[in-house]
Amino acid sequence: MQLSTTSTEYVRVPISVTEAGAAVVPTSDAVSMAFMTPGATPGALDFKSATWETDTTTSPDTFYARCLVGPAGVVTLTAAMYDVWVKVEDNPEIPVRKASGRLYVT
Repeated sequence: MQLSTTSTEYVRVPISVTEAGAAVVPTSDAVSMAFMTPGATPGALDFKSATWETDTTTSPDTFYARCLVGPAGVVTLTAAMYDVWVKVEDNPEIPVRKASGRLYVT
């Protein structure tokens, strides 16, 4: 994904959750996202508040973790390349995963 430093928009990462082979709705779990230089691993303070978006036009529904990025967003990024990480706080698991691809801010 590519966006401008002057743009404020959601960065979305699709999230798929299954338990015993059945799809699970993750939207009751807290979600956060981190934007790191390639190769860096996020620490607790790197994660920013994110929300859920549900696409009900797909079957099964598609769930996205999303964070508003830009001057009027949750986080403002400088021009660079970023790895995007997502943390979902469930019980007892709290998975932290790097999204595929990179975010390019120009």
